[in-house]
Amino acid sequence: MSKWAMVASMAAVLGVQAMGQQAAPVQTTPVQATPVAKRVIVVSLEDKKLALVEDGQVKKVYTVAVGKPSTPSPTGQFTIARRVKNPTYSHDGKTVLPGPGNPVGTRWMGLNIKGYGIHGTNEPKSIGKAASHGCIRMAKKDLEEMYEMVSVGDSVELVGERNEETAQLFGGEQKPVVAGEQEPMVIASLGSAATTTTTEATAEGVAVTGNW
Repeated sequence: MSKWAMVASMAAVLGVQAMGQQAAPVQTTPVQATPVAKRVIVVSLEDKKLALVEDGQVKKVYTVAVGKPSTPSPTGQFTIARRVKNPTYSHDGKTVLPGPGNPVGTRWMGLNIKGYGIHGTNEPKSIGKAASHGCIRMAKKDLEEMYEMVSVGDSVELVGERNEETAQLFGGEQKPVVAGEQEPMVIASLGSAATTTTTEATAEGVAVTGNW
């Protein structure tokens, strides 16, 4: 047998072996998808409290500031549309860079309703009061803690008057509901009912516009 014939014969044998190896069934382990936690942020405007609820369990309760009577917070169901660290604040042609004087503090969690969000404040004494221009204000430590526990797309419920849910979350009695009466939906200033697209923005210094 010539040298080249021998090489061709060996190649044919190796090819058959390779085909046999390819035909063998491959054992695979199914990848288990990591379950996504369902989070809801419930804010009682009457109680001036915020509860972070995850998979039906209350993780944290915080005291917050809510909209004052002349600039009330909206009520209804929303979602977190943006998350921004150390935001640059812009309003009525004024721009405030990140720092102690920034009226929205060190974190911004914008809702899918234009101009409104959950954020910090440069007026810490306003926490626990109806003092904001419609947004939900949090103390710096509480804000930065909760920011790390929530994500874009999480649900946010702003409840105007105490009900069964908020009574269970924050204590106190449920306010009696008059037959046929519905809680009013308040959409205050800056954009009315306009909504924003849900996007993730985590870069520091991103500009935000809101009612604070």
